[in-house]
Amino acid sequence: MVPRAEFRSYYGRPVLKEPVWHHDIAAYLFTGGLAAASSMIAAGADLTGRPVLRRTGRLTSLAALGASTYFLINDLGRPERFHHMLRVAKPTSPMSVGTWILSAFGVNAGAAAAAEFAPLLPQRGVLGLARRVLPPVGRGAGLAAFLLGPPLATYTAVLLSQTAVPSWHEARRYLPFVFAGSASAAASGVGLIAAPLSETGPVRRLGVAGAALDLAAMHRVEHSMGLVSEPYRIGRQGRLLRAARACTAAGAVGALVSRRSRVLSALSGAALVAGSVLTRFGIFDAGKASARDPKYTVVPQRERLEARAPSHDHEGFAGS
Repeated sequence: MVPRAEFRSYYGRPVLKEPVWHHDIAAYLFTGGLAAASSMIAAGADLTGRPVLRRTGRLTSLAALGASTYFLINDLGRPERFHHMLRVAKPTSPMSVGTWILSAFGVNAGAAAAAEFAPLLPQRGVLGLARRVLPPVGRGAGLAAFLLGPPLATYTAVLLSQTAVPSWHEARRYLPFVFAGSASAAASGVGLIAAPLSETGPVRRLGVAGAALDLAAMHRVEHSMGLVSEPYRIGRQGRLLRAARACTAAGAVGALVSRRSRVLSALSGAALVAGSVLTRFGIFDAGKASARDPKYTVVPQRERLEARAPSHDHEGFAGS
C-alpha cells in the first residue's frame, strides 16, 4: 500500500493571494455597524420620548458614519474611487450594493443629526423656519435610516464571505448574525455610557440580546467549520477574539445588573463597545491568516472531493 500523501504546496507558498486590505477595513467593519445600529436606537428613542438617547444615537451614527467614510476612502487610496463606485449599480456585487446603501444611509443619518441642532437656531427669519421644519424632517430621515440600518450592519459580512478567503467564505452562514449582534451590542453600549438611567431600559435589553447573538454565532464560527475554524482560535486573532468574548459577556452581565448605578452602566457600555471592536479585528485577522496558509484552502477542497466521490464496495463481487 502506498502511504497517503501529506499535504504540501509548491515551496510552501500560499495558494491564494492574501487580501490587500489594511486595518482601515477592520475599523470600517466596526464603525459601519455602529452607525447602523445607533440610527435604529435613535429612531426608537424618538418614537418613545427619550430625547437624550435619541440625540446620542443620532450623533453617534453621524460620527461613526464619518469615520467609516474616512476608513474606506483611506484604504481605497484616492477619494475619487468612492465616487467611481457610484457610477454603476450592480446587484450581484456586495461592494456595489454596500456603497449605495452607505450613501443613502448617510444622507438620512445626516439629516436626522442636523435636526438635533434646531433648538440652537434663532426663532425668527429663515433660520426660524428651519428651526420649525428640522424636527419633523429629522424624524422622517431617522425612520429612513432605521430601515437602512440592518442592511448596512450586515452587508460587510456578506462582502467578506463572498471572497475566496477560506475562513471568511465558510463562515457565510454565521457572519451576518455575528455582525448584527456585535453592532447592536456596541450601539447599546454607547447608549449606556451617554444616556441617563431613566432612558436606558431598551438599550440594556438590546445590548444583552446583541451580545447573546454575537457570542452564539461566533461560537459556531470558531467550532463548527472544521479545519477553517482553526484560524479563529490561534495566534493574534485568537487572542483578540477571546478578549472580545470576555468583554462582550462582561458587558452583557453588567447591563443586566446596573439599572441603578450610573458608573456601572457606563462601564458595561464600554465593555460592549470594546468587545465589538475586538470581534471585528479578530475576524479580519483570522481571514487573512487563513489566506496565508495554503492548507486552509487545499485540505478542505480535498475533503469535499472525497466526500462526493462514489464509494467502491467490492464485497458485492466476492460471492459472485
